[in-house]
Amino acid sequence: MKTIAAVALVAACLIAPLVQAQEHEHHHEMLGSVSFPISCASGTQEAFNRAVALLHSFAYEDAEHAFTEIATRDPKCGIAWWGVAMTNYHPVWPSPYSPAELARGIAAAQKAEAVGAKTPRERAYIDAIATFYRDKNARAYEDKMAALTAAYPDDDEAAIFYGLSLVSHGMSMPTDKTYTYQKKAAAIFNSLLAEHPDHPGISHYLIHSFDYPALAPLALNAAYAYAKIAPSAPHALHMPSHIFVRLGMWDQTIDSNIRSADAAKAHAADLHPGTMAFNTLHAYDYLTYAYLQRGEDAKVRKLVDEVLAVKSVDTENFAAYYAIAAIPARYAVERHKWDEAAALTVRPDLPWDRYAYAEAMTYFARALGAARGGNPARARTDVEHLAAVRQKLLDQHNQYWADQVDVQRRASEAWIAFAEGHRDEALTGMRSAADLEDSMDKSPVTPGAIVPVREMLGELLLETNHPADALSEYEKSLTESPNRLNALTGAARAAQLAGDRTKAATYYGRVAGLLSPEPLRRP
Repeated sequence: MKTIAAVALVAACLIAPLVQAQEHEHHHEMLGSVSFPISCASGTQEAFNRAVALLHSFAYEDAEHAFTEIATRDPKCGIAWWGVAMTNYHPVWPSPYSPAELARGIAAAQKAEAVGAKTPRERAYIDAIATFYRDKNARAYEDKMAALTAAYPDDDEAAIFYGLSLVSHGMSMPTDKTYTYQKKAAAIFNSLLAEHPDHPGISHYLIHSFDYPALAPLALNAAYAYAKIAPSAPHALHMPSHIFVRLGMWDQTIDSNIRSADAAKAHAADLHPGTMAFNTLHAYDYLTYAYLQRGEDAKVRKLVDEVLAVKSVDTENFAAYYAIAAIPARYAVERHKWDEAAALTVRPDLPWDRYAYAEAMTYFARALGAARGGNPARARTDVEHLAAVRQKLLDQHNQYWADQVDVQRRASEAWIAFAEGHRDEALTGMRSAADLEDSMDKSPVTPGAIVPVREMLGELLLETNHPADALSEYEKSLTESPNRLNALTGAARAAQLAGDRTKAATYYGRVAGLLSPEPLRRP
């Protein structure tokens, strides 16, 4: 017994400085203010609030570690296992879950139920997430959170998580242009904002609620606030750019994603040396999009080189593989370098079966490159690949991305028809692709399509000598995707050829503004 006591004393002496060091490190974190009362052991409340703050900023890996540490400190703290389960439930990320995430989530939910909780409120939280993992049904989870919120009207965290489930519901309906669920969620968040101005989830989820062209101006204040509330979370530094992109604010988008990419890279270097952070790749995709609108092609070339050199990613994540495919495709297509686009290759070392919609972007860029470069026969091969990817997505019951790939297929076939001299067929096909794209909202994973199809329709109308119609299509495209360099340039040319000198001057002026020397982006 004396030996055991001596060992325990030594262990306590060793652990105490470590705990103090962790607490000192966490003291300098800026994650926002969260209050989620729990009934677990004394000394766990502050750590739990921190873990929930990480969860609200989608710092899922860090949050999972934090909740697990709490469960280790208090084996009777079932709500800590709720937290672990929540870190593997990603309500606004597209499916599929990685097998590892799903397995961890199921195990944590089962552990939470087995351990239980001291209060009915905590048991209700556990039941909600356990219901999701049992049924794989986000709507069942939403119903549970609605009931929890009604039962505990003073629990603002319940309202916030319920609001997030509504955002998720709205995002699962990409053709619903009424945004009913997003607006309902935003009403919840706005009702809590005055009382919790530093809550990371409120500003974060307001951005997701309004991440649509018609609604984006409503989230501008939240976008500016979120990066200040939780600057220790790389995702919080990136997330404002969702709104900046919607509004064509390229300098703000660039600044936001430089800071996010750097923070994520430093974080991965600590936890996963030798890997590329998926958050960095996600930020790079937004950076690429914004740099290209400012004509800063040399900076994009550096990003392309860095992406092509990626050997492994810190976490298997859809945003990483999307960026790996999107960045080289954007670089070639936006610059109209058709030979470069046609020469793109699909990397054989990545899990495209789970992320087929990302793989499709390479085939799309190649098809555009070949068709626009005068090789329609070669382009047809890539269109066949697009058709195969679309079928794979349909087999996976992923209708949204199957439709997105079908947009790419139709647009590619339109350029093939144009290259073969079938102009009317080309225009009909491109209009069909544009209408289908307009019927859906973009996924949050992307700053925008490789090239908006209605912008391509304007280009095709210019090529077929219909400048007035081309101008109309460019202007429609700019409504949904504002301040794009190629759309503004095309609108200027179309207006000039249509004889509208006033509009031509306006659009040429806007192009000049985009290409002006870059301003100082940081204080």
